[in-house]
Amino acid sequence: MTDSPELLAVGRIRRAHGVRGEVVVELLTDEPDAIFAPGRRVFAGTPNGTRWRDPKSHEERTFNITGVRPFQDGLLVTVDAIGDRNVADQWRNHTLLVPRDELSPPDDGEVYEHELEGLAVVDAAGAPLGSVSAWYRLPNGLLLDVRTSRGTVSVPYNERFVVRVDRAARTLTMDIPDDLFPDAG
Repeated sequence: MTDSPELLAVGRIRRAHGVRGEVVVELLTDEPDAIFAPGRRVFAGTPNGTRWRDPKSHEERTFNITGVRPFQDGLLVTVDAIGDRNVADQWRNHTLLVPRDELSPPDDGEVYEHELEGLAVVDAAGAPLGSVSAWYRLPNGLLLDVRTSRGTVSVPYNERFVVRVDRAARTLTMDIPDDLFPDAG
């Protein structure tokens, strides 16, 4: 396994909502009811699991969740440290983190997002195709950059292309159509 961060991303603050400090949170977890329950704590941070530090005081920010309700494809969340819209706007695009040991481990055939980079990509017969060189979260889901001998191919991480994930072996079995490969030089 690659080095694993102590904290993992579970949400992203997208914007302020209303005037009382609610924030719209994009979910990055399969367990939102457990993670974003009133009384739980989350940490401000970066997508790679690093805690955010105030540039002036160097203090880390912990948020205690005081309220939550469904909103579109995410949640509206209130926390103790954000009391109005102006403060909420300052947290736009910050990632929310929780300790790894407070999350359920991935099910068979699943990985944490931070584990995607570096996975060996193979075809259904087990022949090597390349490796995941980067990944991006888009509105429709994840997009993987797969570095192959013919160049880099961007492939959606979905059931159309991903056949199987073996977390222990660090392999991703994919069905990448030949027409997605760039021309061999």
